[in-house]
Amino acid sequence: MQIVFVGPFGLQPKGTMSGRALPLAQALVASGHQVTVLIPPWDDPDRAGLAWEDMGVHVINVPLPSPGLPRLPLLFHLGVTRSLVKQTLARQPEVVHLFKPKAYAGLTHLALWLLRRWRRWPVELVVDADDWEQAWNKVLPYPALQKRFFAWQEKWGLRHADAVTVASRELAELTVSCAGVDRARIYYVPNGRPASPAAGEQDRPQAADPPSDSRSSTTILLYTRFAEFRLERIVGLVEGVAAQAPEARWLVVGRGFQGEEKILEAKLNRAGLGAQVHFAGWPVEDLAACFEAATVAVYPYDDTLLNRTKCSVKLIELMAARLPVVANAVGQNCEYIRSGVSGLLIPAGDDEAFAAAVAGLLKDPARRQRLGRSARQAIQEHYTWSQLVKNVEKAYDVASPI
Repeated sequence: MQIVFVGPFGLQPKGTMSGRALPLAQALVASGHQVTVLIPPWDDPDRAGLAWEDMGVHVINVPLPSPGLPRLPLLFHLGVTRSLVKQTLARQPEVVHLFKPKAYAGLTHLALWLLRRWRRWPVELVVDADDWEQAWNKVLPYPALQKRFFAWQEKWGLRHADAVTVASRELAELTVSCAGVDRARIYYVPNGRPASPAAGEQDRPQAADPPSDSRSSTTILLYTRFAEFRLERIVGLVEGVAAQAPEARWLVVGRGFQGEEKILEAKLNRAGLGAQVHFAGWPVEDLAACFEAATVAVYPYDDTLLNRTKCSVKLIELMAARLPVVANAVGQNCEYIRSGVSGLLIPAGDDEAFAAAVAGLLKDPARRQRLGRSARQAIQEHYTWSQLVKNVEKAYDVASPI
């Protein structure tokens, strides 16, 4: 089958195309399909016009309009969309899979849908949702008009797709209840990992776990974009863990959308906790080394619509690296972690229990090892792209133009 993926933005710095679309495309190629991934690199302009092959997948960063056009936003947006549509039509695909029902992927969907009605072109248009985009409207500082446009795009795109792939259970329910999509056209495809271990996923040496009475430094890893929780929560957790495990030190890997890491650092300093936390920033030179340095990983989630609908690649990476994870029991966290077996789930809002769980793991190397091994096993057994791709193929087989 000839398949074209269309993205809303570049492979970097955001993760949808690199962490979801590209590995899914690679799995489809391994299943015998031909896949081209079209990228509009407006947020990664150095790659504009570049193309390469990645494990059999043709990756094309479409050219951007001339530098003068961004001063006229409408012309720039139309130019990028035109490039995506032109590149799609040139490949005569049987399926076009559009990643996110918004932005350039959404505009390309609209153009292809109109072309299909006009030409009666027998191509299937499949939309992938990995977030509820209207929830992001409350987090990111989009202009009001852009927020309204994205909200319209999301509902229109989901309703006018021949099939919809969703990354979370909650997204499936919202696609039915809020967008009015027939449940029979919705396919659950959570995020996964390659079947073979990637960097950082190899077994962590057993000797790396200190004995339970050791006073040597232990490291708690927070790997985040800072959109999942209130910053005050982290201050409270650092303080709560320190009261029970004074030797603990925190490693924070990630960067916020609006400088949240700097705000958090200032809050910790004011609370007298700054010396216990190191901010590695993003990107880091060696993410695998950060995972290797960690004794325990934390994944705090507030109980918000955004968190209930998203499907975190970061959580999967932590589990695949055989790290014991303490997370809040919100959304897809409950799908990936079986509490007490492959990690620990703490009710949202109970930070006292969260801190106690982290401190308890720091003092229990045997339990850390059991949880870490089970975490990696859970990902390998249930969440590899070679398994998840089967549901995508079902979506392609069942979908028919509407």
